[in-house]
Amino acid sequence: MDEAQLNAIIESVLKELATAGAIRAPVAGVGVGAAVIGDPWARLHIDLPDPTTPEMRTRPQVKAPYDVDGLKALMASTTSRIGVGRAGPRYTTQSLLLFQSDHAVTQDTLYRDVDQRLLDDLGLFTVQTQITGGKEEYLLRPDLGRLLTDEAKRTVAERCVKSANVQVVVGDGLSAAAVEANVRQMFPVLKQGVQAAGLTFGTPFFIQYCRVGVINDIGEVLKPDVVILLIGERPGLGRAESMSAYMAYRPKTGDTDADRDVVCNIFENGGTNPLEAGAFAVQIAQRMLKHQASGVKLKLIK
Repeated sequence: MDEAQLNAIIESVLKELATAGAIRAPVAGVGVGAAVIGDPWARLHIDLPDPTTPEMRTRPQVKAPYDVDGLKALMASTTSRIGVGRAGPRYTTQSLLLFQSDHAVTQDTLYRDVDQRLLDDLGLFTVQTQITGGKEEYLLRPDLGRLLTDEAKRTVAERCVKSANVQVVVGDGLSAAAVEANVRQMFPVLKQGVQAAGLTFGTPFFIQYCRVGVINDIGEVLKPDVVILLIGERPGLGRAESMSAYMAYRPKTGDTDADRDVVCNIFENGGTNPLEAGAFAVQIAQRMLKHQASGVKLKLIK
């Protein structure tokens, strides 16, 4: 849709609103700040403040609250949407716009691919799971996202070091934004931490359309002692940068979440800092190697 088509739609909507009496129709030829001189709608100003700014997010929308300071303190104590006010039985316009904006963030990161420049900078080659129908199939068929294609298995087997102590893999998961926000910081910490501990570091790579269960296929192909999968978490409203590090000791076909550990909610400003998460993951890997276990079995070791 070009600008002319968009302007035509806007003008049509404004005329309908004026006909219905919702807005006052301007006088023809009295434009102020019009893109086109003489535009009768130019004086109409319908823009609202950006509801996504920190100031607007934290501003109470309740009319005449009994305790303004108390309400602000309560809102600051939680990420839940409280103090949003109402217009009759409905949300206020600002609250609705903020909800729609945050939902758009979720949609964008679900359907977007990880920036290739990041993968190139980290030297990660790409393989794919058994998803062939793009993002739509990926969301509908998590089972296929847990399995590498035969071609992917051959590529991994040819290009990666076998039987490493620690094998790091990056997967897009449900949030490309989370991978882009955290991997660049966390990846060097993992590599340096593993090598400083005197352990071997496997050849890292990237998996497109990745689900956590793909760890099992990685274990079967490369036979590492520990696999660390960095993967984007399911985004929430307005929260798309949260990543997890799933870990397993000698994963194999048939293993479940009970056989894995996870460092979750990895993101700056409120979550587990990616630098700290990297160091923590190395410590967990060392413990796995010491006790030759992960998941519930590791938890039961005193």
